[in-house]
Amino acid sequence: MQGNSRLGSRLSLQKHGLNARQASFRPMSTPNTAREALQEFTVWLETERRSSEKTIEAYQRDVTHFINFLVEHLGGEPHVSDLKRLSRHDVVAWLARRRTEDNLAASSRARAASSLRAFYKFLDRRLDAANAKAMMFESPRRPHRLPRPLPEKLASEAIDIAGDGDGDDVAEWILARDAAILSLLYGAGLRLSEALSLTGKDTPAPEALRVYGKGRKVRIVPLIRTVREAINEYAKLCPFPAAPDEPIFRGAKGGPLNPRLVQRLMEKLRHRLGLPETATPHAMRHSFATHLLANGGDLRSIQALLGHASLSTTQIYTGVDAARLMKVHAEAHPRA
Repeated sequence: MQGNSRLGSRLSLQKHGLNARQASFRPMSTPNTAREALQEFTVWLETERRSSEKTIEAYQRDVTHFINFLVEHLGGEPHVSDLKRLSRHDVVAWLARRRTEDNLAASSRARAASSLRAFYKFLDRRLDAANAKAMMFESPRRPHRLPRPLPEKLASEAIDIAGDGDGDDVAEWILARDAAILSLLYGAGLRLSEALSLTGKDTPAPEALRVYGKGRKVRIVPLIRTVREAINEYAKLCPFPAAPDEPIFRGAKGGPLNPRLVQRLMEKLRHRLGLPETATPHAMRHSFATHLLANGGDLRSIQALLGHASLSTTQIYTGVDAARLMKVHAEAHPRA
């Protein structure tokens, strides 16, 4: 996963005729058009902010849409000077277009607004093109959705069925692979992308795993015995030995496992166990956090295990287990 991100950044830099060393030391030019400013913004994200490939793609997509809107809105290709003169109403008009014509959900519009704020922050800090008035709009509110964890019994059953195939004619090593991946999601709280980024150097499974999460941040995640055993069993059966820098989870033909196959696995498990549509690979990670909280784990520890940058993100899980928090409050508060 890390390699793919770096490759994407290198390819993007090549489009600008730069290598990473040149870009990091190259003086900031003074762009004239908004699209030139976006190009500078992209290089800055890659070389100085070292943002992930997905983050850069999202910023490029949102800001490009905004610039295209301005072409129609202003009657011509916008320049940096135009960006400095825009009002809050211009930005609101763009967000309204995203809602009515593009039919974007509130969460997607909130992301687009965040991309635009990041772009304008760059214009202010690096190009002296501030426009505080344009940024005085109210971002679309994201719908408050609580995660939907699986009950403990069903989460465990899902791993068991994935591991024995439930009568399906599937190669033993593939069954072991599926069980190992779900074990990492539910037993260690990894994101699917993090689980699929494990390489040969992570086998045999250690007691503590070094995980590269969002924004390339590193965290240490302990692996309980059952998770280590699932990984080691898969590594023993897999017919495609992985070098230290190669992914351990492989498809049937030996290539890196496509995450879509794990999503299909969860679709099968939903049918067999009667689970709701919300029972996705990510729901296994939600279940990990929720069940830890329900069994006495504290939010700070869960935050570290999940790799959340902010405790407020982890606090989403308190809404899931409100009953336990009410019980703790009733038992612990001196006036209860």
